Amino acid sequence: MDNMLLNAKAGAADLIKDSNTKQFKVDVLDASKSVPVLVDFWAPWCGPCKTLGPALEKIVLEAKGKIKLVKVDIDQNPELATQMRVQSIPAVFAFVDGRPVDGFMGALPESQIRQFIDRLGKMGGRAEQIAEALSMANESLALNDFEAAIDIASQIIMAEAGQAEAYAIKARAEMALNLLDEATATLAAVPPEKLADAHVVSAKAALDLALNPVDTSAVTKLEAAIATNPKDYAARLELATILNGSGKRDEATDHLIFVIKSDRTWNDDGARKQLVSFFEAWGPKDEATLAGRRKLSAVLFS
Repeated sequence: MDNMLLNAKAGAADLIKDSNTKQFKVDVLDASKSVPVLVDFWAPWCGPCKTLGPALEKIVLEAKGKIKLVKVDIDQNPELATQMRVQSIPAVFAFVDGRPVDGFMGALPESQIRQFIDRLGKMGGRAEQIAEALSMANESLALNDFEAAIDIASQIIMAEAGQAEAYAIKARAEMALNLLDEATATLAAVPPEKLADAHVVSAKAALDLALNPVDTSAVTKLEAAIATNPKDYAARLELATILNGSGKRDEATDHLIFVIKSDRTWNDDGARKQLVSFFEAWGPKDEATLAGRRKLSAVLFS
């Protein structure tokens, strides 16, 4: 019996939690990318909040994981309430895929709360479908099935024009097929508010490299200079840039790691900055990025 009670409490804690300004991104924005999240803005002195809160908790628990509830005390988190433009409480906002999609104010009766959550559940289903499609597009890209990646990403963009990752996938697949004009057009179509998205920034950096091919004629000369003087850091930096442009990412990484390990301050930390720019161009999930970040961490924190 005790174990059953503990399990029930653990389950409730996962579905219903108190949050604050610091944890809001993790508890709400990130969590809503996998399941819809209700945010209940309340205060201890608010009478209607004492009616709405238990009703929300009851319905969320009955949903058994299809939705989550996050409670925010506006007295303890006034800046968050201001950011969400909460004018009166109780105020409830529904988040799906990291953004607010619906909401209501006041203590609604249980029947209306259920209708609200039913609508939200349909939105959550849409978010799950888009997440599944993104996974398929990324898998196609990894398998070099670039036509399929373009097709799936295009469908995602048609369904939700603000899905930044889909633009990046489509552009990368187009670049792989040497369709540089198409990739340029794809990234030019990214909504302004999504231009700072990491996937888009990475794809744009990759496109810049593709549009500005590197002259490889200097490779032999640079390799000879390094063989003569391993601490010719300028030669290593130039060679790393050429190797990266030639697709030899691991070799490019190793030359920059050598410079960072030997003299971190050289050229105003230029080797590390160049390596980070490579990571941005390759993308956060690329094997060369993952391996390179491990090597960089080993040097910086050794």
